[in-house]
Amino acid sequence: MLVTHDIHSVYLGLTRRITVWLPPGFQRRLRTYRYSVLYLNDGQNLFDPSRAFVGTTWQAGETAADLVRRKRIPPMLLVGIDHGRERRGREYLPVEDERNPTARRPLGREYAEFVTREVMPFVSRTYPVLRTASATGFGGSSYGAVAALYTTLVKPGTFGRLLLESPSLYVDRAHLLRLARKVEQWPSRIYLGVGTTETGRDDWNEETLGNVLKLEKILRRAGLGERRLRLRVAPGAGHTESAWAARLPEALEFLFGTIRGS
Repeated sequence: MLVTHDIHSVYLGLTRRITVWLPPGFQRRLRTYRYSVLYLNDGQNLFDPSRAFVGTTWQAGETAADLVRRKRIPPMLLVGIDHGRERRGREYLPVEDERNPTARRPLGREYAEFVTREVMPFVSRTYPVLRTASATGFGGSSYGAVAALYTTLVKPGTFGRLLLESPSLYVDRAHLLRLARKVEQWPSRIYLGVGTTETGRDDWNEETLGNVLKLEKILRRAGLGERRLRLRVAPGAGHTESAWAARLPEALEFLFGTIRGS
């Protein structure tokens, strides 16, 4: 079941829609169960083909429902946060992207405050969710992955699960990688996904994959072993909603499922 809400943001100076996916049996468990929750950027592209870019979604609700039914993950909530359309680049980036003229005057810090101080408290007031970091995740793709990573860096201890798909780590000469090298506290589990043909240029494909591998190396050096970090490099996969949808089952199970031996 999908429920939409419009949240007025002081930090962004506008009203933004969020879409909450409720798992099968939500009403039946309402008084006795508290849920983990995964917040995801680019909410238009998660559930509804009529709102998604070129009509292709992550099939997030269908994927999560299947995993819940098969007991691969516990019942949980997904919260899709709509992007800002023409403001998307500005809101998702903490620094300018010289390749994108619409990403000037970045609002990445304001967006981090919007998510953590407006969206998350609203969801906590409205739904029976667990409030611990281990039960709370954040994620996104491309610029949306940058926003999720940056928010995690500036709000340490808020998220225990992090999903990064095809992150645009090149921005401002790999600004996020430089920040990541200084981080002392990382989420308990992180999923990194990337394809080998993310763009139409070989040099950019190599750059995108190379930056993700650099981030993996940073995280390994920080002590994240196999039970805390999963990297999936998909041969031939592009920078598309369908590619991210294809990797979502593994991502959700790794982030929120029970890891054998843990």
